[in-house]
Amino acid sequence: MDTVAIMVVAVGLAMDAFAVSVSSGMAMRTERVRAALRMALSFGSFQAVMPLIGWSAGLGLRDLITDLDHWLAFALLSLIGCRMIYQALRRGSRQELARPMNLQLLLLLSVATSIDALAVGISFAFLQILIAKPIIVIGLVTFGLSFLGVMLGSRLGRLLGRRIEVLGGLMLIGIGVKILIEHLA
Repeated sequence: MDTVAIMVVAVGLAMDAFAVSVSSGMAMRTERVRAALRMALSFGSFQAVMPLIGWSAGLGLRDLITDLDHWLAFALLSLIGCRMIYQALRRGSRQELARPMNLQLLLLLSVATSIDALAVGISFAFLQILIAKPIIVIGLVTFGLSFLGVMLGSRLGRLLGRRIEVLGGLMLIGIGVKILIEHLA
């Protein structure tokens, strides 16, 4: 997988974390830089670790389904993308976050926004992609976008949140289609 594709996947995966960060930023009145760093570190770390866990699990299954790997990667990325779009468009799906800086809530949000990265890690194993570069890029992109999301939250308003999640879902579907086309061509 080339660097551009990894960046697109990273940005697509980071959209949930960015949307949550924007929402959180809207609720914060003080200590935004400290909160932004804490949230970005948590989200970025979880987004980097989850693909590694998925990739490790996927390695054990890789030899069993080599002929189907591109279909599986397409299906996983498309399902994740469609789920992101559905959740973004579903009425009432957007959580109102009040002060997500307590440790339990922050960890819960970190896991919730990184579940998609676990499935992406599995697809990386099926595609025989070395995991080091993608997890570093995914973690750094998520860190940066999460930090930015908190800082810009009060200025961007509530309207942008759902659009960001839809964009992230479309990006993941696009990568899935690209993988499928490359393997079928």
